[in-house]
Amino acid sequence: MSESIIVPEIVALDVDLGSTKTEVITALAGIIGGAGRADAAGLTRDALAREEKFPTGMPGRFAIPHCRSEAVTRSSLGFARLSRPVDFGGKDGPADIIFLIAAGTDGGEEHMKLLTKLARAMVHEDFVQALREAPDADAIVTLVRDVVEPPARAAAPAPAPGASSPAEKALGSSTARIVAVTACPTGIAHTYMAADYLTAAARKAGVDLQAEPQGSSGYEPLPPEVIKAADAVIFATDVGVKGRSRFAGLPVVESGVKRAVNEPDAMVAEAVAAIDDPHAHRVHAAEAVGADAEEEKSQLGWGKRIQQALMTGVSYMIPFVAAGGLLIALGFLFGGYELGVKDGNQALGLNIALGNSLANLPDATGHALGGSPVMTYIGAVLFAIGQAAFGFLLPALAGYIGFGLAERPGIAPGFVAGAVASLTGAGFIGAIVGGLVGGLVAYWFTTLNPPRWLRGLMPVVIIPLVGSFVAGGLMYVVLGRPLAWLTTAMNDGLSGMSGASAVILGIVLGLMMCFDLGGPVNKAAYLFATTNLNVVNIGSMKVMAATMAAGMVPPLAMALSTALRPKYYTAAERENGTAAWLLGASFISEGAIPFAAADPLRVIPSMMAGGAVTGALSMALGAASKAPHGGIFVFFAIDRFWAFVLAIAVGAVVAGLLVTLLKGIAWRRKEAVAGQDASAVVTA
Repeated sequence: MSESIIVPEIVALDVDLGSTKTEVITALAGIIGGAGRADAAGLTRDALAREEKFPTGMPGRFAIPHCRSEAVTRSSLGFARLSRPVDFGGKDGPADIIFLIAAGTDGGEEHMKLLTKLARAMVHEDFVQALREAPDADAIVTLVRDVVEPPARAAAPAPAPGASSPAEKALGSSTARIVAVTACPTGIAHTYMAADYLTAAARKAGVDLQAEPQGSSGYEPLPPEVIKAADAVIFATDVGVKGRSRFAGLPVVESGVKRAVNEPDAMVAEAVAAIDDPHAHRVHAAEAVGADAEEEKSQLGWGKRIQQALMTGVSYMIPFVAAGGLLIALGFLFGGYELGVKDGNQALGLNIALGNSLANLPDATGHALGGSPVMTYIGAVLFAIGQAAFGFLLPALAGYIGFGLAERPGIAPGFVAGAVASLTGAGFIGAIVGGLVGGLVAYWFTTLNPPRWLRGLMPVVIIPLVGSFVAGGLMYVVLGRPLAWLTTAMNDGLSGMSGASAVILGIVLGLMMCFDLGGPVNKAAYLFATTNLNVVNIGSMKVMAATMAAGMVPPLAMALSTALRPKYYTAAERENGTAAWLLGASFISEGAIPFAAADPLRVIPSMMAGGAVTGALSMALGAASKAPHGGIFVFFAIDRFWAFVLAIAVGAVVAGLLVTLLKGIAWRRKEAVAGQDASAVVTA
């Protein structure tokens, strides 16, 4: 680097910077600002905003708050050794060693590299102890520079003839051999710290452990021969393991990445114990012939695993909903709404698509575009294709719920159960139940340890056969009729909704759509609306309109807020706000997620208030949507489009003004505190 990241002027030793982490971060930002390397107030604001997302306290009584900020003019590493330790959320209690990483907005890669180097160094007790014992600021600077700005070193000598590579060492070792994969959502500090903590714990226990940190900048896979020689594997991850199938058959210990930081000794001990345990959980053999697992499972509670499976099912179902619903809506635009009316045993649109052609055009429907037979036929074809896509809705939901529980072996039982749910009229409730049954049956089979000659048949013959029979049989014989009755009662209730009951339902749907912005609660509301959508049931179309309108509010509200008060937001947030206009208009609630993640206590309640207003207004004014997606761009499929737009506009204004008000209060408080504390520190 052309200029050092740490200098004595931004080092404070044996000082009392306050009793809270807010005060400490503010004071450190003031020190960096006093050195002319940043605007203290702006750095304080951005560092505190980052700290709110996830605490930065670590085992060993140290903390590394960090941020990228426009307020930073020179990337800096502030340091404080506190005379009065402060709680930063670390396992061991209050921290007395504090680093503040202040990176410019154009220093993203530099920021990550610095954070990684520093975090890995802090794993070593001798380094931390040296920081605690350093006599002055110059000694601190020297210690830290050796870690984050190491001098160029001579190339390592070539290995002596006959020297063993890491892979060869693993293969020839007589000790327990363990491999580990670590990964956190950001792929920076915790990913590498977990790997280092596990390695250190294994070394202390006399275990040969090799780790594969799957960081944000890529990773180097463990050599295949090392994995082959391993006795067990540790997955310390908060995200999916890349290349999980490489470890098929190994006993596995799984957890979130933070446990590897806090309890590395316990995880290593559990992995060693699993080697000789015939009942230990193993990486499923089915994963070796299918897709790699996307989520860590074995250490999760069943409640969490079922929730993840349900969200998997919903995620894979939504493309069928969007494609089918929009095609049906386009069919109505071209061929008229009469296409959805029963004509014998099926809808008129299906009869026209099957019984006519461009050379044998049908009679024009009353609302066909331009009164044209050609438009009627084209509309009927679009309607028929949309109906076919919609027909996969329940099987896809159930099939991928099964997949979420048991990976590939769960797909066939789930799809079969979903198809039976559709045939029996059990609806989306039946699809959910059937998918869970099929997935659990398939999962049970994957826990078995069959003879080698039988293993190849398990995922492609035995599990699909038995799972489909059990799940489909239960749906036909036991569950189908009661669930069909429940679904029919629900649809009848939707049809009869009016007045206060409709408004209350709109409020509930609005709150749910804005609670977690694409999460489980949001998806539950959307699933309720889409799976009950029926173009001949006005109640279901009102529910669909209220749900879609409420889901459009959060991105539009945040776009409005960033336009009204841009100074309350970072440059990246302002850019996200510009994009949120289009995302909101398109019914993509996830456009507000960056704002909610950065400031959930102010953003989410504001969005829920706006969503509740929108849902209530939409139901009260009678807006009704025949399309399950598309936002304002499916105007042709929305009855009382003016009411739909009005409900969205009022809700977005309510949410936008409320979040702006709350942001303004917080902004003024931070500005006042930052100004006072920075001035005090600089003049001290």
